[in-house]
Amino acid sequence: MSAQKIFNNLDQFVTPTESLERIVEAYSEYMKIAEEEQTKRRGIQAWEKTTITKIQAQRDLLMEYLERSFDERANNFSQMFDVVDRAIATGNNEQLALILDSITKLAQSSPFKDLANLSSVRAALDDPDHEWQF
Repeated sequence: MSAQKIFNNLDQFVTPTESLERIVEAYSEYMKIAEEEQTKRRGIQAWEKTTITKIQAQRDLLMEYLERSFDERANNFSQMFDVVDRAIATGNNEQLALILDSITKLAQSSPFKDLANLSSVRAALDDPDHEWQF
């Protein structure tokens, strides 16, 4: 019973026993609502923990992907510039032109294009034999 119901019934004569019953009833209703709200808060807290855990797992996955992709990309550039150095040292202009074209294409490509499909990224990260190509 709410406080409003109690006030609406004040115009009627109420015995002390009825008053006590109404107070007990109102207190019981309050306790029931308080318990329901506490249960809701516990549910929200559990959802919050689960959601935060999922977000952290996705963050870790993304960070690992980015670390691997940029490490591989840096390694590719390093190897290509070694080829550039050898082509210059030997005077091989044809090889130099080809490798410079490859470097340009690699520089123009985005390491983020594969992030659109995170399920394939997750599968690739879980596969120890996966070969990263850029």
